[in-house]
Amino acid sequence: MQETNDMSDASTSNAGERIAFIGLGHMGGPMAANLAKAGHAVAAFDLSEAALQRAREAGVTIAPSAAAAVEGASVVISMLPASRHVEALYLGDGDLLARLPAGTLVIDCSTIAPASAQRVAQAAKARGVAMLDAPVSGGTAGAAAGTLTFIVGGEPAVLERARPVLSAMGRNIFHMGDAGAGQVAKLCNNMALGVIMAVTGEALALGVAHGLDPAALSGMMAVSTGRSWATEVCNPWPGVLPNAPASRGYSGGFGNDLMLKDLGLAVEAALGVGAAVPLGELARNLYALNQRAGRGGLDFSSVQQLLVKGE
Repeated sequence: MQETNDMSDASTSNAGERIAFIGLGHMGGPMAANLAKAGHAVAAFDLSEAALQRAREAGVTIAPSAAAAVEGASVVISMLPASRHVEALYLGDGDLLARLPAGTLVIDCSTIAPASAQRVAQAAKARGVAMLDAPVSGGTAGAAAGTLTFIVGGEPAVLERARPVLSAMGRNIFHMGDAGAGQVAKLCNNMALGVIMAVTGEALALGVAHGLDPAALSGMMAVSTGRSWATEVCNPWPGVLPNAPASRGYSGGFGNDLMLKDLGLAVEAALGVGAAVPLGELARNLYALNQRAGRGGLDFSSVQQLLVKGE
């Protein structure tokens, strides 16, 4: 495993790269904007007209299709919702790999099944295309600020080539191993995050039920052994942290449905190797219940509402 911190010096070493960016959602849009801000020529495509308009306003060139976006690009970056979208883009009806000349660098930043990442990487290698799976951590705030962490699977030499591009979007790189390893590591991280968020909400609900002030309880936990990202950055109790999604009606942030997807992938990955993830499976069920309660589109910290409202 290799970590690189503070990559600001590298961000200008490869300015002017022609980059195609496919997928301009809550994460992809700000990432593409930061690439353009760093001086790269970015052509992007998304199915959402609103997303395309935001990208255009950020200095990104809009392409009429994914195929048009990759014309003349030396780097292709994708940020898509699920495994099926990535496989469809590169291997299915989109068959984008067939349109890329040998030597093109592909960086998939989606969070997908490790097996899917490996299938696409193998197909890319057969065509002489270099590929990394590089899912991210840091949320929408990190995407906007350009402080994401990239969790990378692929060949070290390919990562070195990608480093100047990644530096325009993030602060840290962790090289986890061969193709698919970035996805495995991302799922491990998000499984832990999902469990921690749920139990933090449970702990706060218990304290409030006994008459404690949620802000005082959170402040104590944030400097004690119960501290976590959930207590300090994305507190699940409304009003404790003004900038947390919980204080905005659980809007924005990392969606419950996305956490549910990632936990499902983590459980699937565990089944593939016979690993036991009892807390991960329990957390997946909690976020599924939160989805059924109508909060699938809200931030995943809304899972604490199950403990407050009982539904």
